Amino acid sequence: MSVASQTTETQTATVETTADHLPSFHQRMFANKLAFFGVLIIAIMAVLAILAPWIAPFDPNEIDYTRMLLPPSPDHIMGTDDRGRDVFSRMLYGAQISLLVGFVAVGISSVIGIFFGAIAGFYGGKVDSFLMRFVDVMLAFPSFFLILAVIAFLEPSIYNIMIVIGLTSWMGVTRLVRAEFLSLRQQEFVMVAETQGVSNARLMWRYMLPNAMSPVWVNITLGIAAAILVESGLSFLGIGVQPPNASWGNILTDGKANIEIAWWLSFFPGFAILLTVLGYNLLGEGLRDVLDPRLRK
Repeated sequence: MSVASQTTETQTATVETTADHLPSFHQRMFANKLAFFGVLIIAIMAVLAILAPWIAPFDPNEIDYTRMLLPPSPDHIMGTDDRGRDVFSRMLYGAQISLLVGFVAVGISSVIGIFFGAIAGFYGGKVDSFLMRFVDVMLAFPSFFLILAVIAFLEPSIYNIMIVIGLTSWMGVTRLVRAEFLSLRQQEFVMVAETQGVSNARLMWRYMLPNAMSPVWVNITLGIAAAILVESGLSFLGIGVQPPNASWGNILTDGKANIEIAWWLSFFPGFAILLTVLGYNLLGEGLRDVLDPRLRK
């Protein structure tokens, strides 16, 4: 056996041994402290929201003026509001609203963004120029004020909020997917697939899209946090989730009116928003580190 052959076999064996010892995605996720704490926070919030009907000690909309603005106590661990409603029960049901808005709104924006980004990056040319100029026009309007303008003409409801947030926040996903498709367009596996007569639709959605999703997953995670903040802001301004339905934003509104005598009405929903957004941001940063091969150790 020649020296060259022995060297080749040794290199191949080394690569295979190294590949066998590479940590899996789940191992890298649990080893990443940012991602682990993010998942832990999100999981706790999700469990509390799902189990709200069973663990809420009171009806979140039950009004009792005999227990107005009671401070935190064993009976009401987060106190009561100015209508005697249990804040802890309302916080649990508010978590359902916040998480639902985050997931649905980001789902809508991701579908739209992935579609337009893939079309622009794959076809390029005039199609790319037209779509990117449209994205630039949309980005010229501040997102929150654009949402305010649209909501002003619609009935304020949870469904309208989810749809409007989704329809006004897809531009970042579009840019990410376009950039990935422009890079993948020059890869050998795409060129080989084209020479073998693979249809454009199959090439885009079956072969290229899975390879373009790593930064999109990070963006989706961070987008959920942004959507929760937007929903809370709209509810705080009174044009989001409408009473008597509980939302962290409208609980904060009650706290604003009684901040000098009922600190708990502002502290608990504010802390819940902060903790949830922090969880999604930590998860997004962790996913970025885990999915980016340049950042792996």
